[in-house]
Amino acid sequence: MSNNIVITGANRGIGLALCAEFKAQGDRVFALCRKSSAELAALDVNIIENIDVATDFGIRAMVSALSHIDIDVLVCNAGILRDESLDALDISTIRAQFEVNALAPLRVVERLQKQLTLGAKVALITSRMGSIADNTSGGRYGYRMSKAALNAAAMSLSHDLASRDVAVGIYHPGYVQTDMVNYGGDISANDSANKLVQLINQLTLAESGVFKHSNGSILPW
Repeated sequence: MSNNIVITGANRGIGLALCAEFKAQGDRVFALCRKSSAELAALDVNIIENIDVATDFGIRAMVSALSHIDIDVLVCNAGILRDESLDALDISTIRAQFEVNALAPLRVVERLQKQLTLGAKVALITSRMGSIADNTSGGRYGYRMSKAALNAAAMSLSHDLASRDVAVGIYHPGYVQTDMVNYGGDISANDSANKLVQLINQLTLAESGVFKHSNGSILPW
């Protein structure tokens, strides 16, 4: 049976690869992005542009564009990475990462929750860099802090949505070869997306709120 899949940050990288994976398994994909790409257009999915989920305008546009559909899987993938160190703090980039990486996914879920079908799934693409126990190198203050905040929000969502039989997956995609890291990763976006879609397909309420690596292993908070 075909499902309705909504994916944010869908024009490139992991988001684009997720669109391709869900499309390949026969789902109806709604690809949200600020601006489309030739690669996304080639997938023949439902592209919704001008969606900046970190802005009030973008959230309103998203709600309007999706008002006619029931959502079976909602993937909050949009994110940004900046680099700060203790000797070179940039509070503006830290704030920007909180807006995009932590607050935006929460706003997306909150505004679309009534359209989630009974038994729907919410997938939040986070990072093991948001793990406090796993932080062995320091730095990257904005990214680490914003992803830790997203993880906290995801756990709350797993409790708040359980009564509607909606499961929440919290996923680290791996160190993925994308523009975000200048293609320096150790796994391709396609391979990561394939693993993530398998995890999402297998997600049940019993594992809602579990922080997982795309390889299936459970990550520490």
